[in-house]
Amino acid sequence: MIDATIVRAHQHSAGARKKRRTSDRRSRGGLTTKIHVLVDALGNPVEVMLTPGQVHDLTCAEPLLEGVDPEALIGDKAYDADPLRDTLAQREIVPVIPPKANRKTPPSCDFALYCERNLIERFFNKLKHFRASQHVTTSSPEIFSLASTSTRRLSCSTEHRP
Repeated sequence: MIDATIVRAHQHSAGARKKRRTSDRRSRGGLTTKIHVLVDALGNPVEVMLTPGQVHDLTCAEPLLEGVDPEALIGDKAYDADPLRDTLAQREIVPVIPPKANRKTPPSCDFALYCERNLIERFFNKLKHFRASQHVTTSSPEIFSLASTSTRRLSCSTEHRP
């Protein structure tokens, strides 16, 4: 499963002038960083990338998929593009991506399998509620990846709370 989310920088991170990293840019919404994540079937992070907030989700799809060989890739409509679908077909990965509304001939999508996409949404929910990651995202990508590995313990939890 693949997805991305935006994390806004802490309100005090816009203070004094300083040299900014490439993954922390100012846009109309303020300082934002986009987290692109590839998770396995249990919702555990496999690959993580950080980019400036204005970068499209699709730009990091192929780099995230380089080191893994899944049977299927579940993604949202942002990943519905012919070049990505061609890459997935060459690697014999089944795309489980709903077609965009503007497609003339929409490809098929296994919506029963697409329902499992909630795992990556739950991963992002845990990540955003993990308070340390709020401060880490304004730091460096290396530190963020350490924080995301510590959230693996959170995402591996099998107990369900009401």
